[in-house]
Amino acid sequence: MSKTSLRPLSRRSAAQLPSHAAPLYEKVKQYVVEKIGSGEWSKSGRLPGEPELARSLGISRMTINRALRELAEDRILERIPGVGTFIAEAKPTSAIVEIHNIADEIRNRGQTYGCEVVTLEKIDPPRPVMAGMDIRPDHKVFRAVIAHRANGSAVQLEERYVRPSFAPKFLDQDFTRITTTAYLFGIQPPSDAEHIIEAELPDEETQRLLEIWPHEPCLVVMRRTWVGSTITTLSRLTHPGSRYRLIGRTSKNGDAQS
Repeated sequence: MSKTSLRPLSRRSAAQLPSHAAPLYEKVKQYVVEKIGSGEWSKSGRLPGEPELARSLGISRMTINRALRELAEDRILERIPGVGTFIAEAKPTSAIVEIHNIADEIRNRGQTYGCEVVTLEKIDPPRPVMAGMDIRPDHKVFRAVIAHRANGSAVQLEERYVRPSFAPKFLDQDFTRITTTAYLFGIQPPSDAEHIIEAELPDEETQRLLEIWPHEPCLVVMRRTWVGSTITTLSRLTHPGSRYRLIGRTSKNGDAQS
C-alpha cells in the first residue's frame, strides 16, 4: 500500500467544533472511515501504523489505539497483533442463537448421524484466523475439517480453528465418536458467541466433500466463541441450501433462540 498523506487534526480545527462535538477518538474513527469510503485507503489494505498516525494527526497514540480498536470491534478493521491493522471487507451481519450439537439435531429428527474427519492438524494461522481470533502470527492453532451426514447425505462441512491453550488435547480426540462441539463444551461452555450468516457458491473442495453441484447455493455460518475475554474457537459451517435451513425465534425480552 502506498504511503498516504494525512491531514493533521489541529487544535485550531478542534476549537471550531461545537461544544457538543464528539470526543477526539470518535473524530479519528470518522477520519479513518472517510479515508476508506473515499477510496484513498484501498479495500483490504494495510493502514499506517499507530506511531505514524499519531505523528501525522498530532494526537496521542493512546487515542489512535482506542479508535482503531473500536473500529475493529465494529468489523470495519482487522487488527493482527505483531502484523498491523487492515481494512476489513464490509459484509452484512445477522445475529442468531444458541450453539447446538449437530449430531443431536440429526438424531432428534429421527435420522442417522455420521461423519468423516477430513483434516485434523496443527498449523500456522492464516491471516483471517489471526485477525478473527486475536492470535499472533508466531502462535499455532488447531484445525479440524469434518463432513457431517444425516442418513448418509452430507449436511454440514465444518472447518474449525481452536486455540491450543484452551483445548490442548484437541488433536487426540476421535471426532467420529464425539463432535467437536460436545468435546469443547465438556471443557467449558462458551460465555459468548458471535454468528455471521452468508450465502455462497461452493468451491471445488466444498463441492467434493458435500457432494453438491457447483451451482448449489450454500448457507455459511461463521462463528466465534469466547470463554471470558478469550476467543477460543473460530468456525466456518457450510450447509447445502437444498438440505438445510436455519430457523430463529426471538422471545419477548429480545433474546434470540433457535
